[in-house]
Amino acid sequence: MFDTNTTIRAIVADDYRAAAVFQKHGIDFCCGGNRPVADACDEKGIDARLVASELRAALASESDQPRVAAWDLDFLADYIVTNHHAYVRSAIETIGAHTRKVAGVHGENHPETIEIAARFEEIAAEMTSHMAKEERVLFPYIKALAVAKREGGPAPRAPFGSIANPIRMMEAEHQAAGDTMAAIRRLSQDYAPPADACTTYQVTYKELAAFEADLHRHVHLENNILFPRALDLER
Repeated sequence: MFDTNTTIRAIVADDYRAAAVFQKHGIDFCCGGNRPVADACDEKGIDARLVASELRAALASESDQPRVAAWDLDFLADYIVTNHHAYVRSAIETIGAHTRKVAGVHGENHPETIEIAARFEEIAAEMTSHMAKEERVLFPYIKALAVAKREGGPAPRAPFGSIANPIRMMEAEHQAAGDTMAAIRRLSQDYAPPADACTTYQVTYKELAAFEADLHRHVHLENNILFPRALDLER
């Protein structure tokens, strides 16, 4: 149950099908999810009652979505690494090669492809560094917290003071990555290839759209579920 004063984060964390409704209306459910539905709708000039009605319709049926919010945090952290981090590492190699190729072949007639290639190089470097920090520092501490809680042991010593410190950094980097992908989407006219686009050009835009969709899911799992629960656990 929810109303327009419920946070976007809470609704999407409970059932990811809600993300499609927010995305339809251009409402950020990843980095900007920690605010009430009503506030986000007011900002967009949308009727919050309409959005709430659409959400209830989308969530009315039985869901086969996993209840990620109920998972142990160590399992969730491993899931993010295995599914999303692995995907990003694989995708940035393929998409990076394709964006560079498209820019080289079509850049003269479509100069936006040159900027898209440069922007994707930025996000590839940012995400590579970002994921390494999570896997080497933040996630091991979260997993140790979860094990200590489950087994009744002492809390692990934090090498960074409060866990809030690295979480703030990771959330800022999530915002930067999301902004970069939003810029790529604008440059590509919502990933719509022009009439003279070759097969590689068309495939590249599909790959970029899939990458952004995965990034939204990835960031949602961390910003809306993993990080808030880890902060609660540390307290």
